[in-house]
Amino acid sequence: MKSKKIIAFFSAAILVTSMFVGCGTKTTTDGAKATSTDASKKKVIGFSQVGAESGWRTAETASIKTIPTLDPTFELKFSDGQQKQENQIKAIRSFIAQKVDIIALDPVVENGWDTVLKEAKDAKIPVIIVDRGVKVSDQSLYAGFLGSDMEAEGKKVAKILVDKFGKDAKLNIAEIQGTVGSSAMVGRQKGFKEGIADCPNYKIVKSQTGDFTRAKGKEVMEAFMKLDGNNINVLYSHNDDMAIGAIQAIEEAGKKPGKDIFILASDGIKEYFQAMVDGKANATVECNPLLGPQLLETAKLVLAGKPIERWVKSKEGVFIAAQAAKELPNRKY
Repeated sequence: MKSKKIIAFFSAAILVTSMFVGCGTKTTTDGAKATSTDASKKKVIGFSQVGAESGWRTAETASIKTIPTLDPTFELKFSDGQQKQENQIKAIRSFIAQKVDIIALDPVVENGWDTVLKEAKDAKIPVIIVDRGVKVSDQSLYAGFLGSDMEAEGKKVAKILVDKFGKDAKLNIAEIQGTVGSSAMVGRQKGFKEGIADCPNYKIVKSQTGDFTRAKGKEVMEAFMKLDGNNINVLYSHNDDMAIGAIQAIEEAGKKPGKDIFILASDGIKEYFQAMVDGKANATVECNPLLGPQLLETAKLVLAGKPIERWVKSKEGVFIAAQAAKELPNRKY
């Protein structure tokens, strides 16, 4: 009887010990899993894109969507604003609600962002402005700007004209503007006008928005050709896509684009280079859309609390028709 009690005692002791050892093992395992999960948690970028209005924009989107491939520790949440500011504001508020780590905004227009950017700041989510600039009352509402100098692009376009025709030439210029109120439209127009200010016989005889789309570029140029087609000898389009649409309109009006009308644009897309090779366009000022790698590196610096340039400028060139055939195979967009 006594031996049975001893056996029962040791059996109970072993059982209790096993329970504690088991509990201890479970806690350690769960703790290790939690630590592993925290360490492997991806940083999330919420990207609010303008839309898909042009070949340039499509290339920019594709480049930024490569971020998770470039660095698997990052995740990208993407929203297409469809050319509407209200859609972009909704997207930013959604990103805030989802508690993303950082927001990238390519704004459709310059103004009207203060309120939603303050909401992001209050949530301690930094914002990087991409491609197009914003005008805000408080510069601390965003961490920095990554993109082109649109005003400088407009001046480069003007310089091409001056170098080609001289300051004293008589030029009647048609201008197809980008989206009204966008920094690309405002900057390119301002730079171009400043660049031709010392040329008294350079006249902008027609100017209208084509909203950065090929279809509207064609529509606007059709109207220009009907109203004043015989008087126009230069076209400045704020982007290549609108210029390609305009080229179609010029041809349909019985004129030779690139010859009867000297054509300049901005962006540097592959199709426009082909138009230059074909003799239908004359020059373009590059605006680099391949911003994915730069955005990733800038986001890393911001999230690490390291300083960045207030304006991180992209590298770009100027191309005339004589260079187009050589450069065409190198175009990635």
